[in-house]
Amino acid sequence: MTPVPAVGVVCLRGDEVLLIRRGRPPRQGQWSLPGGRIEPGERAEDAALRELHEETGVRAEILGLIDVVDGLFPDVGAHYVLIDFAARWISGEPCAGDDAEEARFLPLGEAMARVNWEETRRILQEAVARFASDAL
Repeated sequence: MTPVPAVGVVCLRGDEVLLIRRGRPPRQGQWSLPGGRIEPGERAEDAALRELHEETGVRAEILGLIDVVDGLFPDVGAHYVLIDFAARWISGEPCAGDDAEEARFLPLGEAMARVNWEETRRILQEAVARFASDAL
């Protein structure tokens, strides 16, 4: 498996975070962060904002880098290097697009309960701990 560079976004709006329910593998049907592959010649931050808008219709500004995570999904033969950013919501109400089945802002506790992957829960907690005051 060749690693594929990809981005994820923890979009913060007050005390809520934006999640999508995935419409495609890996983790199809599960709640996750909006994000996707970085296109050739595209900066990671630009890819994060583009993917956020394509999947949710939401516009945001990047607050900072949260972490880089290896997403190893042997069931679909994929290895993603996920560059996760925190962002502050600017405009738009979530509307599922691209490969998302659903998109919505949720209070952190509810978001944590919906997410199955431990790495995503860790990223959510880290984003809130480090960037929540910047998102107000």
